[in-house]
Amino acid sequence: MICYLGLGSNLGNREENILKARSELGSYLEILDISKIIETEPFGKKNQSKFLNCVLKIRTVLSPEELLFTCLNIEDKLGRERKEKWGPRNIDIDILFYGNEIINRSNLHIPHPELHKRKFVLQSLNEICPGFVHPVLKKTIEDIIREL
Repeated sequence: MICYLGLGSNLGNREENILKARSELGSYLEILDISKIIETEPFGKKNQSKFLNCVLKIRTVLSPEELLFTCLNIEDKLGRERKEKWGPRNIDIDILFYGNEIINRSNLHIPHPELHKRKFVLQSLNEICPGFVHPVLKKTIEDIIREL
């Protein structure tokens, strides 16, 4: 399955955190493409340090639940502490898309429910997959970013 993951960090050595997460992910799945790492303003809670973010295009045989479990385990391994929603974090790994699937469970929402509101995610997606069609909005990434 072709999927897209968002990586972000605003604590510690932000670039090193993203590179470590990318390396760990590469142990479990095939990384097909990577957007450039960009510095972005925080989303949600504004009074914190800027983030570094990027998007990975991956191929995986993991189910959506297994992929989520893997991402959470990598975050834990790299020292992520969950203290507050939208708070500072050394690493964040979000499943943005899992193919064209739409999943709404208590612990897993795919596509990522805030993705179409986050310009920084859309910019990175647009870099590596401008023609990808959002399965809920039925619009390409390029169209969504143009409308934002």
